[in-house]
Amino acid sequence: MHSSPPPALSGSAEPEAETNVGRLAATIERLRGEVLRAQSAAEGRALLELAKGVLIERLRCSVTSAARQLATLAEQAGLTQLELAADIINQAAQDRISEVARAFLAATHSDEPAREAADIAVRLRSAESGVLQATDAQAVVESLLEHALNPLGATAVAVWEAGPDGSLTLAGYAGFSAEEARRWRYVPPGVETPARRALVEREGVWLNNLSALGLPSIGQREVPGGRVTVPAGTGGRIFAVLEVGWPLPLAPQPPQIRKQIEALAELCAYSLDVPDAPAPADEARELVDLADTLPDVALVLRPCLDGEGRLGDFRIQHANASFVDPAGRPRNMVVGARLLEAYPLAAEEGGLWERIERVHATGEPFRADQMTLTAMVGQVPLASVAAVGITRHRDSVLLIWRLQDEAARLAGLLQHAQRLGRIGGFEENLATGQIIWSSQLYSLYGMEEGEQPIPLERLADHSHSDDAVVIGHFLRTVLHHRRSASTAFRLRRPDGVARHIRVVAEPVFDTDGRLSAMRGAYQDISAQHWTEVALAATRDQLAHTEQQSAERNRLALQLQQAIMPPRREPMEAFDLQIAVRYRPAEQEHLVGGDWYDAVVLPSKQILLSVGDVAGHGIEGATGMVVLRNASRGLAATGAGPAQLMAWLNLVAHHLADQVTATAVLGLYDPRTRVLRWARAGHLPPILVRQGEAVELDLIGGMLLGAVPDASYEEGYVQLASGDILLMYTDGLIERRDRTLEHSQEQLLRRAGQPAADLERRLDHLLTHGNSDTDDDTCLVGIQLS
Repeated sequence: MHSSPPPALSGSAEPEAETNVGRLAATIERLRGEVLRAQSAAEGRALLELAKGVLIERLRCSVTSAARQLATLAEQAGLTQLELAADIINQAAQDRISEVARAFLAATHSDEPAREAADIAVRLRSAESGVLQATDAQAVVESLLEHALNPLGATAVAVWEAGPDGSLTLAGYAGFSAEEARRWRYVPPGVETPARRALVEREGVWLNNLSALGLPSIGQREVPGGRVTVPAGTGGRIFAVLEVGWPLPLAPQPPQIRKQIEALAELCAYSLDVPDAPAPADEARELVDLADTLPDVALVLRPCLDGEGRLGDFRIQHANASFVDPAGRPRNMVVGARLLEAYPLAAEEGGLWERIERVHATGEPFRADQMTLTAMVGQVPLASVAAVGITRHRDSVLLIWRLQDEAARLAGLLQHAQRLGRIGGFEENLATGQIIWSSQLYSLYGMEEGEQPIPLERLADHSHSDDAVVIGHFLRTVLHHRRSASTAFRLRRPDGVARHIRVVAEPVFDTDGRLSAMRGAYQDISAQHWTEVALAATRDQLAHTEQQSAERNRLALQLQQAIMPPRREPMEAFDLQIAVRYRPAEQEHLVGGDWYDAVVLPSKQILLSVGDVAGHGIEGATGMVVLRNASRGLAATGAGPAQLMAWLNLVAHHLADQVTATAVLGLYDPRTRVLRWARAGHLPPILVRQGEAVELDLIGGMLLGAVPDASYEEGYVQLASGDILLMYTDGLIERRDRTLEHSQEQLLRRAGQPAADLERRLDHLLTHGNSDTDDDTCLVGIQLS
């Protein structure tokens, strides 16, 4: 029995797989929508049930009657039952959400203000319902984003928990990626972020464009637009910050929108972890015991909240035994009073009240070495200076201060000045032998405080032996002649360290004119001494370097002038007239490496060359001598210009300490009147024919010494009677304020101007050259008869 084959499958497996994936995605999306609708319906039912409860309480009716009453009132008002339910709850609650709805209703000028206010109330009450049902901070932020913030255009929200040290911990987020949340799970104290700014300033921060400000925060690349941070707290304490993000820059928002965000922050404050409950009696007793152990004045303060739960004042719960009132009141008159009642001037801007309120709100301790405390004595304000410390302990605040009198303040300033100036003071009673040293003087001597001070007359025993004469003169002036004096010496300390010290002393006389004491000071001037020594050595070295440099420049100038005099008599060879000019740099230290050459070779050809070695001084001059002499010797071999230039490159790279130079070299054959030439990074020659000056066509050639092996192209020019050829270095035309091309164009115009002879033409070009670099210049000219 034979089975028939299965029917053939049409198509392929891939489209079917894609169809299945699409169906699965559609199913997931449908289920997600159903879940969201069910969630919204549940939250709506929660609002409806809450409104029915309000009606039952107010009307004393049954559940069924409350439901019918809600439906009837909604129909008469032209609202949905959900909108009316939100309005009923607002009227019953009279909370921050109610304020937002009323503010929007008062501010809007649309045709349907009640409808828009109802929409806002529904959104906020729905968010409140979702927050109250949430089991953790993550569910809280998701409810806020879905019900209240998405309608405002926001796409992301985060809630930060504020630590007692000013740090921020990410408690929940929505709209940001999980990777971004991991990166921002903790922000250390002191890191400037929008949330940190809201915590420190204790008010909302509205940023229209986060990316433009460059302020770091969570999701700054994912949500780069507007950013709002609002502190959240209760009872005057801030323990969280709400941060909301928009994908695009945020335009200035009306007050009612700002109030909505603030209401949401308040929702966070009530729904997240509740701040520490009031301290139990035993913990409160521990804080009181702690205050009693402190040697300074210590007050234990407890917050006083108004009817709406806002911080109004602090009550002075306890004052320790060290309490000294700036106004002179006894302790029992202050304990139990409110802080602003006992010290009303503490409410001044930047005063004590602001510091205490800030510590209570943020948990960040405060300390100031000097702070003005002002108390009322009768009708007169009395100001005192004190060192102040403020810390938060659970819900209480510990305030500590230490009053400073004027003498103590001046003594502190003097001690600070002595430390900075490395100065130590002393006083010797010549009658009793008692010696008093300041703590800084012990430090200068390398001694421990409490050791026996060293009398002034034994100063020589603790100084370098070479300073015995100056110390003896100092002591005679002070002790014998009884006049003030000062001197510098080298102190030998017990630890072997030597310090350069200046001592100043003055005699003190009693009422009978007898010498009774010596007062004075020591100052450590070691740093100044070694600075002066280093400066003197630097001056000597600089003078020696300047002398060496001047000598090197003089030798370089002599060498250059010996090889290339500024002017040579005109030279005639066959039918060619040759003239050269050299203009050295005006300043000797700028003696350069420019060279020229014109010589008749044994082959009856004429070698013409111009070059410029990089650098100045003796190095530039010696490099010029090497290349100039090498070109002469190599030209005698009969090689062409390109080969000569390749050999010169080897000389520059291997035999002349790797100098670099530019050059142009030509060989003129009198029989054919042909000039063959090559260049190495140099400007091409200029041909003047019948009053028109043009540059020869540029040919390839790298500067000398740059690489070990280089090849060079060779150019040809057929000269005719009356032709003039000019070779020059860039010192003739180079300017700082113009391009090289511009200077070359000016040179061509001047070179084409008529001249009596070749000599005057070169002089004219040198005289009217527009260079401003003070570089040396070479110029070679040839003219055919």
